[in-house]
Amino acid sequence: MIDAKIYTVLKVVETGNYSRAANELGLSQPAVSQHIHAIESELNIHLFERTGMHLKLTREGEKVVKYARSMVALDIKLRKELQDEANGITSLNIGITHTVEANRITEVFAKYIMENSGVTMRLITDTQAHLLQKIKNYEADFAIIDGAFHDPSLISMPLDTDSLVLIVPPSHELAQKSMVTINDVRSQKLILRLPNSGTRDLFMAALEGQNMSIEEFNVILEIDNVATIKDLVRHGYGASVLARSACQSEIRKKKLVALPIENLSMNREIDIVYPNGFEHMDILKKISAIYHEQ
Repeated sequence: MIDAKIYTVLKVVETGNYSRAANELGLSQPAVSQHIHAIESELNIHLFERTGMHLKLTREGEKVVKYARSMVALDIKLRKELQDEANGITSLNIGITHTVEANRITEVFAKYIMENSGVTMRLITDTQAHLLQKIKNYEADFAIIDGAFHDPSLISMPLDTDSLVLIVPPSHELAQKSMVTINDVRSQKLILRLPNSGTRDLFMAALEGQNMSIEEFNVILEIDNVATIKDLVRHGYGASVLARSACQSEIRKKKLVALPIENLSMNREIDIVYPNGFEHMDILKKISAIYHEQ
């Protein structure tokens, strides 16, 4: 159903030049050029500009690619839903942020599937911003995210509340405290999430609220993977500021200790986010119910 020229544009963007795109598509390079020129003529725009040996999308080209990806994703979604309808199943692409992935939510999905035959799920882990865009591009049916978001085109359902805490191993000098101070945190070697992650942004915003900066702290390592951070903390390589929910299993097993930080308000919601007109609200409500049962 999708015009072949759309796939050509996306392949050129992916590969970075016409010849590689031609090879991967099984076309001649002149055919690729014709496809690009045809779209440019139809829309009266230029898709690419050359910078040295590289192709760079123009602003108009970026818009075309954005909608082209949505068109392809929607076509795939349509074909999959028709196939699922014929086979009597429901397939869902579900986005989860890295912090939520470390939560017990994956067990909730597994339990739902065990109790409901005819439903399959594919989990996509990414940043909040990328997941919200995937919903809008029809690449994800819904997502479970941590932290505030502002997008009136999407709808949210509260799932849980969470807070950031200082995470240390049980043998740590601070582990016996019920709460730590900012100075306690400042004295630690910190292993943190990468900049622009929801966890890092919330921590930095809390610091700014106290007229402090992340540069005042001894950040020795930045990692995107929550499980890796927990392992490093557990083995004594440093402390971290993470979501309590992401460490619940280790806290229960006394492998990690979670300590609130005095005068830092770092609470946030965990939400189920879905598009307007989502057809499987019964699934979302059941997932929420299983989550709270556990």
